[in-house]
Amino acid sequence: MQRRTVIAALLALWSLSGYSLGGQTLSGSSISELSAADARTQDFSASVVPITSFKLRGPVLEAHMGTGFCLDPECRFIATNYHVAADEKHPKIKGTKIVQRYLATGPNDEDATLNDQASGGPPLRYALSRDLAVFELAKPLPHHRGLRFSSDELRVGQDVDIYAYPKKNIDPFRSLQVFHGTFRGPTTTGLLAFDYLPNGGNLIRPGASGGIIVDSNTGKVVGILNGLDSDGQTIALAVPVESLAGFLEKKLPFLAELLFPIPTQVPDDQPDLYPKYNPSAEASVLQRRPAEPNDVAELRERAQALAEGMRNFIAVQTFVWGKGNHPPVGADAYEVQVRDGAQMFRKYPDGKRWSWTSPRPEGATSAISPGDVWSTLPLYIGTHVGVNIHEAAGTEIDGQHLRVFQYLGSLEDNPCVVGDVHDFGLFSVETHHSYTAYGEVWTDRDLNIVRMSLHCEKSGHQKWQDIMNFGWFTRPGIAPKRVPVSISAWSPTADKGLWCRSQFVNYHEFASRALLVYEQRPVGTPPARQDAQGGNKARRP
Repeated sequence: MQRRTVIAALLALWSLSGYSLGGQTLSGSSISELSAADARTQDFSASVVPITSFKLRGPVLEAHMGTGFCLDPECRFIATNYHVAADEKHPKIKGTKIVQRYLATGPNDEDATLNDQASGGPPLRYALSRDLAVFELAKPLPHHRGLRFSSDELRVGQDVDIYAYPKKNIDPFRSLQVFHGTFRGPTTTGLLAFDYLPNGGNLIRPGASGGIIVDSNTGKVVGILNGLDSDGQTIALAVPVESLAGFLEKKLPFLAELLFPIPTQVPDDQPDLYPKYNPSAEASVLQRRPAEPNDVAELRERAQALAEGMRNFIAVQTFVWGKGNHPPVGADAYEVQVRDGAQMFRKYPDGKRWSWTSPRPEGATSAISPGDVWSTLPLYIGTHVGVNIHEAAGTEIDGQHLRVFQYLGSLEDNPCVVGDVHDFGLFSVETHHSYTAYGEVWTDRDLNIVRMSLHCEKSGHQKWQDIMNFGWFTRPGIAPKRVPVSISAWSPTADKGLWCRSQFVNYHEFASRALLVYEQRPVGTPPARQDAQGGNKARRP
């Protein structure tokens, strides 16, 4: 924990981007089914948008078309396919200027293949499984909103709906179309394959690139449409949502934090349930501490295991700093590297130097940082027998029962050590202060730790507060493990209520694992012919 003050004096497929859908009646649909489809289309019209650019080829003005969708709630960030963003320089979306493009892949991607375009332009080289891009707009699109996403594993036969803006007979006018489909399975190129029903006898066509695949039951996005089966079958292919999450974690971590948070059982900044724990006077005069209840002993083991399991990893940590009820004074993202429990930071995404110093906002005269309390507090609870712990009454949050343990720290090895750093520009001076520690540990029914709080006080006056949430980190081939998800720190001292909120995203472990993968042919796709340079010569929509 640190307070810092600055002294002012110092596709075997085609890409879809270019195709006419007629009416909105699904083949074989009843009138009631049609009404439901129209209602769903209307609902998603505030989130899915057409993307169009024009290019003069000789005397002919060509229109290049794709589809995009809102990411954030205000709809300032629009996601689409890489081949849509890279093919043309789109100046605007729905009249709003594009100020930045973020690309998930490109010709230098190690997994890139040569992919033909339906628009007739030159082939593009990129990785199919990362066929993604994001446009940042100068201002949010009015009357538009973001979407919800699901990275849950799909079941074969699971019902989905496909929303996009395919090309129509009269350019450049298009409308949002919906196709019903079912999940067919994954492909060896990292895409997802879906069987779909023609809409009014019409197939999905170019212009639909960047559309969304939505779970029919939950309304959550499960894939981003980017291609069609090259055999002409009614099979659509999509980039999985996991690929979008990984892309955002690398390029726009604050969006990844918002859209793909590691699930926790407790809302951020949930306050303690009880006042400071004070053991009875009788217990304090005993010569020998009585044996702890079994659940308290197990809690200590879980806390120590939690600390040991977080000793080696790399993640992206976002920070937002503020003072009192005023707007934030700064926000930033850092890559945090933890080796044997010690953490270092460097600016994300292109920082060159690692630093042991906790981040602070540029230009702010005063700020705080929670430091490594997410690691030291579990170790303190788990290994320091002088910490007095007892179980209080539990609580229900969002229908889940949580157990609550209160603790009071000992005078030795206190976790409440706050460093005050006075920065004079050419040099800095740091002083440390130790305070009395107390707080609460919340667990689920199985004693998995979900939340910890730390209050630091002196003579009955609170000097510091940290609240940490923990969640399950899961990745294919890696056993689930508990990791820190969020930290809120607050200092109500003469610093006038400084605060810092931090989130962890994009976890990576140091441990490497070998994984043998069975190679299968893409669903419904013939083996791709390779040119002399190894490019994929199969057509793409």
